[in-house]
Amino acid sequence: MATKMRNVHMLMNTFSILAVLFGLNAVAEAYSMSEGAILERIKPVGQINIGAPAVAANAESAASAPADGGSIYQSACFACHGTGAAGAPKFADKAAWAPRIEQGMDTLFSHAIGGFKGMPPKGGQSQLSDDDIKAAVKHLVENSQ
Repeated sequence: MATKMRNVHMLMNTFSILAVLFGLNAVAEAYSMSEGAILERIKPVGQINIGAPAVAANAESAASAPADGGSIYQSACFACHGTGAAGAPKFADKAAWAPRIEQGMDTLFSHAIGGFKGMPPKGGQSQLSDDDIKAAVKHLVENSQ
């Protein structure tokens, strides 16, 4: 019986030694990888883009394409001007927009870009260019006269 136990212990020790050797080999492989290979191995599988407007996904396309007032309105202005939230004049409400339109486009642009009363500058979309905001204001005015 003692011989069998000794053989079992010897077998277990052999497996333990092999496991350690194979484990050390895997660790040695990881340390021998180039920096580029390691970065490739641990790179993220995806990215999350938070807050980028639908109208200007990247600066190149925004700079090369003319601003689309309708899509900018939908992404930056609709939340308030589509619902009348915080007293914002609603889209296509001719009576509400008439006195504002009488003030002139420069005043409307100034209010939209710099903020006015409860409206934050650029409708809270600071990544939009002044031209984007002007296009959205033109869209609002054209549909509210």
